[in-house]
Amino acid sequence: MTAPNWDPQQYLRFAKERTRPLRELLARVPELPAAPVVLDLGCGPGNSTAVVREHWPQARITGVDNSPEMLHTARTTGEPSADYLLADAAEHDPAPARPDLIVSNALIQWLPGHIKLLPRWVRALRLGGVLAFQAPGNFDAPSHTLLSELIGSPRWSRKLDLAPNRSGVHEPAEYLDALLAQGCAADVWETTYYTVLTGPDPVLDWTRGTALRPVLSQLTDPADQAAFLTEYGALLREAYPAGPHGTVFPFRRLFAVAVRQG
Repeated sequence: MTAPNWDPQQYLRFAKERTRPLRELLARVPELPAAPVVLDLGCGPGNSTAVVREHWPQARITGVDNSPEMLHTARTTGEPSADYLLADAAEHDPAPARPDLIVSNALIQWLPGHIKLLPRWVRALRLGGVLAFQAPGNFDAPSHTLLSELIGSPRWSRKLDLAPNRSGVHEPAEYLDALLAQGCAADVWETTYYTVLTGPDPVLDWTRGTALRPVLSQLTDPADQAAFLTEYGALLREAYPAGPHGTVFPFRRLFAVAVRQG
């Protein structure tokens, strides 16, 4: 399967909404050293790294991402004072850095079998260090189920080498069990945001920055892209009708904060 091509500017069209869960995640991180070592896994265009810098101005931050396009934006306009590494978060070994904080903002849903990575990430932390992550938990929402059905339809399955759009995101209790099994003090919760989107086809515009990236990366023919977006957009308008104040887009997210205790 082709790795998605990322469009930093499209992703950042909803930077405020995409960054809000991270701010709420970091608000629950316990006290860290004044100049902590921080690893931002899946840093994207640096919007998450910039928020980390706001919380810990003296931090030594390294952002890790597998997209050259995202890292270029991170280095130039995201958070230029951080260090960045082009690497696959699923394979990167964070242990040599001995971080005080490993943070991940909307990354794990892209990593099949990611729950098996949690022990490695926890062991990489210094004693008392923190693993904090948040991820979408909306894979049963129409935005994703309709996309999966369209990808698997006779017309598009011939053109797309994509599995159904189901991630390895688990229920909150499974993350809690996995983190407690590592001897962590863990806090796991979920929140559903009811975001009001405006403009024509706003949910389609939202998904163009994330869930649609694998599709758009494979449909290299502009006519195919346009046809797919037209079909998917019509389904989304029916599932998320516009109201008098805009289009309400419910978005469930999962959160976890774990402190290494041994």
